[in-house]
Amino acid sequence: MTAPTPLITNDAVVLGLLMSILGLVFWSAESKVPFFRKFYNVIPPILLCYFLPGILNSVGIISGETSSLYTISSRYLLPASLVLFTLSLDLKEIWKLRKKAGLMFLTSTISILLGGPIAVLLISIFAPDIVGGVGPDAVWRGLATVAGTWIGGAANQAAMFEIFKPSADLFSAMVTLDVVISYTWMALLLYGATQTVRINKWLKADDSSVTEIKEKIEAYQLSTMRIPSTSDIVLILAVAFGVTGLAHFGADNIAPWVTANAPYLSKFSLTSGFFWIVIIATTIGMLLSFTKVRNLEAAGASRLGSVLLYVLITTIGMQMNIIAIFSNPGILLVGVVWMLIHAIIVIIVAKLTKTPFFFLAVSSMSNIGGPASAPVVASAFHPSLAPVGVLLAVFGYVVGTYGAYICGLLMQAVAP
Repeated sequence: MTAPTPLITNDAVVLGLLMSILGLVFWSAESKVPFFRKFYNVIPPILLCYFLPGILNSVGIISGETSSLYTISSRYLLPASLVLFTLSLDLKEIWKLRKKAGLMFLTSTISILLGGPIAVLLISIFAPDIVGGVGPDAVWRGLATVAGTWIGGAANQAAMFEIFKPSADLFSAMVTLDVVISYTWMALLLYGATQTVRINKWLKADDSSVTEIKEKIEAYQLSTMRIPSTSDIVLILAVAFGVTGLAHFGADNIAPWVTANAPYLSKFSLTSGFFWIVIIATTIGMLLSFTKVRNLEAAGASRLGSVLLYVLITTIGMQMNIIAIFSNPGILLVGVVWMLIHAIIVIIVAKLTKTPFFFLAVSSMSNIGGPASAPVVASAFHPSLAPVGVLLAVFGYVVGTYGAYICGLLMQAVAP
């Protein structure tokens, strides 16, 4: 079905609108007006940067489906921001987080893998028509593609589409389910990031390891910070987009080579160009943190990276159609139950192991959202933590096809 034409179709105008939204949100967030101060004590600015474009998309003013801005942002601005975030990376400190991060990542993956078939089984008891169907229209086939993107990413979803071959109409419904449910969950995690102290108190979690990293990076930034010159800004952008260019060059050559010579590696997403863009950009950024290029952090490299990331956030937001949640409530109910199972399991494990909320949120989004969304959630805790989200999301890519395939088979087994 062809999407309706939005009111604004010119991407230049859409970009201007999105940047105006960012300007308005940040201006009002810094305002001393009592109303705004009270408002932002409840609603974090990052949530508005995400939801306002979603509202514009939902009412037909702009369209995330027809606009190329998200593709541009995820392919150009995301790797550039990752480079700028990793310039001042302290790998020793990040390595200290491996146990809690690994535990919650594994929990997130398993909860999604099991949550799908449990959701299908529960709903089949009360409303079997929702999760029924035969042949290409069997709902479990479509849900397997959702498992692909929720455990890994778009490449894993494409793999599940090829394996289970759902009908075009069913797949379209699953795309809606994915966008509405995953982005709503992302919004909740972003809000939770502003309530970290209260949540960690309830979890009885020791957040000192995460706090220590944030404080060390903040101390380094404050001790070296200077007013950036034009040369500084040009150098920062040169490094960010120069490395992004190298990442694209590498991806353009590596992905086709792997596809031609080792196509079986597609199960690890190694045939995906986007996978290699993220990997190469992050790796070079980490290597640069051992060189004098690290000194660009003093001129505001990570702050400029945050700006690029916020632009990405607005383009992610314009993918969400809030009204779509009412168009197919039956299918969306499966997604709601599935996500509730995931949330309950990760919360219980975090509570039992006294794991900080940061690891819960980032591990969950590294599965559900992938490399484009995980650093957004991680940076909501602190910009310096964005690479943690990327590294975990990469693991999601690797296990995504296997996990989604098993999930699909389990859903087939319990489907009516």
